[in-house]
Amino acid sequence: MILTVEELAVAMPDVSDLESCEPPMESPEHYKQLALLMACLDWILQGRDDIFTAANLSVYYSEEQLTNKDFRGPDLFVVKDVKPRKRASWVVWHEDGRYPDFILELLSPSTSNIDKGLKKELYQSKFRTPEYFWFSPITLEFAGFRLMAGKYEPIEPDDGGRLWSEVLGLSLGIWEGKLRFFRENGELVLTPEEIAIQQQQRAEQQQQRAEQQQQRAEQQQQRAEQQQQRAEQQQLEKEQEQQKRLEAEAALEELLQSLRDRGINPDDLV
Repeated sequence: MILTVEELAVAMPDVSDLESCEPPMESPEHYKQLALLMACLDWILQGRDDIFTAANLSVYYSEEQLTNKDFRGPDLFVVKDVKPRKRASWVVWHEDGRYPDFILELLSPSTSNIDKGLKKELYQSKFRTPEYFWFSPITLEFAGFRLMAGKYEPIEPDDGGRLWSEVLGLSLGIWEGKLRFFRENGELVLTPEEIAIQQQQRAEQQQQRAEQQQQRAEQQQQRAEQQQQRAEQQQLEKEQEQQKRLEAEAALEELLQSLRDRGINPDDLV
């Protein structure tokens, strides 16, 4: 028997009892990749009160699933048009029947076949999630699919090998060995740490430019002072030469006058 969302809500246990039961990440590379993507999403979506993002969180969607403990927790998923409140898990019948709008799985040797087979079919046919992506932090295998007429169709990459997500309004692509988000203009979405480093670098560059400008100003001032000193030295030398000339002329005149005083005409000595 297929239950409606309302009937399922009555039949299911209290939502507060449903904790996430997802296993830990496969490797440090998987953890770092997931943390990187979540940091970027949280940063770019800050201030939004109409979107929920989660990582490694169980999605509960059926009574059979609960009975069989067949938990399905995407590595990363996004749900639009919902409040971003804290949740211990995503319980479909408590969320007005809402399923994730965007799902990303990180492939690993132990989960790759499931992610590409069972989960892909589940997200396509049961969840009807509009977009599904997968990425391997180890091999860098990357693919994305969009739900078209009830079937997942591959998303064609752009010239840079990136895949556009209509749900997020962002592209996904590989950059320096990591899966990253890109804005529509191709700009890389930075993490808060990267932004802080970038701002620090800009501040250091501005400080360096200010110091260089100060150094150039000091050098210009030094050159101006040196030019002033040379001008003053030239003026002093000119005055000294003039003084020597005057002194020589005075000494000559004194000598000539001494000759005249003795009755000697200096002109006769020529």
